[in-house]
Amino acid sequence: AARRVIVHVDLDCFYAQVEMIRNPELRDKPLGVQQKSIVVTCNYEARKLGVKKLMSVKDAKEKCPQLMLVNGEDLTPYRETSYKVTELLGEFCPLVERLGFDENFVDITEIVEKRLNQLQQSGCSRVCVSGHVYNNQPINLHDTTHVRLVIGSQIAEEFREAICRRLGLTGCAGVAWNKLLSKLVSGTFKPNQQTVLLPESCQDLMSSLDRIQKVPGIGYKTAKRLETLGVRNVCDLQALPSAVLEKELGVSTAQRIQKLSYGEDGSPVTPSGPPQSFSDEDSFKKCSSEVEVKEKIEELLPNLLDRIYKDGRQPHTVRLTIRQFSSTDRWFNRESRQCPIPPHLLQKFGKESSNIVSPLVDILMKLFRKMIDVELPFHLTLLSVCFSNLKDLPSSKKGSIGFYLKQMSPPSSSGK
Repeated sequence: AARRVIVHVDLDCFYAQVEMIRNPELRDKPLGVQQKSIVVTCNYEARKLGVKKLMSVKDAKEKCPQLMLVNGEDLTPYRETSYKVTELLGEFCPLVERLGFDENFVDITEIVEKRLNQLQQSGCSRVCVSGHVYNNQPINLHDTTHVRLVIGSQIAEEFREAICRRLGLTGCAGVAWNKLLSKLVSGTFKPNQQTVLLPESCQDLMSSLDRIQKVPGIGYKTAKRLETLGVRNVCDLQALPSAVLEKELGVSTAQRIQKLSYGEDGSPVTPSGPPQSFSDEDSFKKCSSEVEVKEKIEELLPNLLDRIYKDGRQPHTVRLTIRQFSSTDRWFNRESRQCPIPPHLLQKFGKESSNIVSPLVDILMKLFRKMIDVELPFHLTLLSVCFSNLKDLPSSKKGSIGFYLKQMSPPSSSGK
């Protein structure tokens, strides 16, 4: 456990960020994302003016009359962006576990070990921390646990930079030796910052939790039962005799939450299921001709097809999304069209992508013409291509002998 290095990545005001990317006009304005009559999240401009998460729309408007509200009941854009983040992190390391739409755990132990070995072989003893150290605790470069976590902080910063550069999203990160502590420490400095926890500060972090429910893994019902025993914070829980806790909650639950109270968590980072779609997009100041649109689609496809090939499933639906700008009214309009991928093209996925690019471009250009009258002037600021409705290959999954035999032999006319 002491060797493990876990990063918790938590995106800043996620829904609001997605909306600001979808409509750049909203950036730098107080923004709330509304579901029913509740502001489910808001950006930091709105927070500065007194708006809080889960505030009623009525109260939020009273606090901040200039608050811009966006309807966030369709979760599709958030879900797609969330998968993009998990997918991007998976390019660095295979051990990525999604936690909701805006959080991911990444077990970077192997990457850290490699970098530590390189440091030792080069004879370099200096290594600098990225971001904050919890409690401003001094780093001991003679302690390999410290050095591992410091290397982990550098990798966490690389994650955050890649997410910002490629997806336009900012987020916080926590670096520790288990999931519990990395999650707890990640929110120490917000927004768009990161914190590393060293072992000597573990007790300080746990003691700082003023409510027992702030410990991940201790839910509302358990917290209520603990309150009957006089337990309201982590220090109370640590001081409670094990026998009393076991009598109230049972041996296994009592032992689990007592370990959590000391920051002990042996649970592994479990890779989440495969993404439900693959998408890529390009944003720009202006794209105003069919030729440019075609070129941009052609640029997006190879990388997407390579990701689909590595995944091993066949997408059955393709979607094109555009963002159009009106210079007269100064507004952005986002629109999408999708269609099934023709059966004769499905067989070409997982093979040489060059044979499939041209027919896919034709399909996407037809979708484009359904949204835009090319006879009239237009001004696009974004193009996005998405493949969804992913299904396993008919014979077997990629990676099995059956898959490679299928690649070698032409499909039979019967389709079996």
